[in-house]
Amino acid sequence: MEIGIDSFAATIGSNQSNMDSMAQLLQRIETADRVGLDVFGIGEHHRREFLDSAPAVILAAAAARTKNIKLTSAVTVLSAADPVRVFQEFATLDLISQGRAELVVGRGSFTDSFPLFGFKLQDYDDLFAEKLDLLLKIRDQEVITWSGRFRPALKEQAIYPRPVQSPIPVWLGVGGTPASFARAGTLGLPLMVAIIGGETHRFRPLIDLYREAGAKAGHAPEKLKVGLHSLGFVAATTQEAHDEFFPGYATTFTKIGRERGWPPVTRPHFDAQVGPRGALVIGSPEEVAEKILRHSEALGGVSRFTFQMDNAHLQQEKLLHSIELIGTKVIPLVAKG
Repeated sequence: MEIGIDSFAATIGSNQSNMDSMAQLLQRIETADRVGLDVFGIGEHHRREFLDSAPAVILAAAAARTKNIKLTSAVTVLSAADPVRVFQEFATLDLISQGRAELVVGRGSFTDSFPLFGFKLQDYDDLFAEKLDLLLKIRDQEVITWSGRFRPALKEQAIYPRPVQSPIPVWLGVGGTPASFARAGTLGLPLMVAIIGGETHRFRPLIDLYREAGAKAGHAPEKLKVGLHSLGFVAATTQEAHDEFFPGYATTFTKIGRERGWPPVTRPHFDAQVGPRGALVIGSPEEVAEKILRHSEALGGVSRFTFQMDNAHLQQEKLLHSIELIGTKVIPLVAKG
């Protein structure tokens, strides 16, 4: 199983400058590479509290500072992007990183990009389906002819540069919509499932739907990879991890909750989520490794697990220590099984 980190470059509650926050993010990616993590992902948001509106730029800076770690989006909001430019950006990243670039594409959980780039929210799914079709055609063919509703047609158009990897990996990022799981399976794309609340095992029917759709479309089982993205954090002890992560978690999700009609976050709610079946993967190295393996078994096998930890307003030294523990303790324990 590959293990890594996803970051939204969050700055909520920070007293430092955006420049310092970006420098610290790049330091975390360098540390993850040094201690042996497999992948680091950068999200895409278009709001004040996040610095990840241009993830390919951040990943390119990281590529110049790292040697082995895979560098991916998490996720590229493809519905509001031009697939030609997305492909060009990540093909360029692949060249800079010498074959370490990947994309996780999705529709996004926030809607800020739609008015920003002139798209209608009611076209949410149609935009994504059409743009995914174009992105995959560009990935697989150097010269394409294509037409659709939301973008000017392309006629015998060559798209450059071409990446080192052929094909460059494209994962489909999903939340909880059955149609999204089925679409990933039908297309034979690896699946990245974001589970940030509830009980992870409840997603098993959707994972089964993905695998069934893939098998029905004729894709080999080994092609149908499943990745799991969850809020997570590692400290020396479980109590320390819980106490350090909770304050920022409560602040962040209470704020998001005000936008979406959720109740304020309480400590009992948090304690339930960090329990054996809850989605949050927070604790000592031993407990975290055990929970990752338990989640993998519950979902019928997971190929990749990524932590999202920097939305908890944790100090840089705590985040770096957590990354060190993931590389030196958690990964060996998961590998041992």
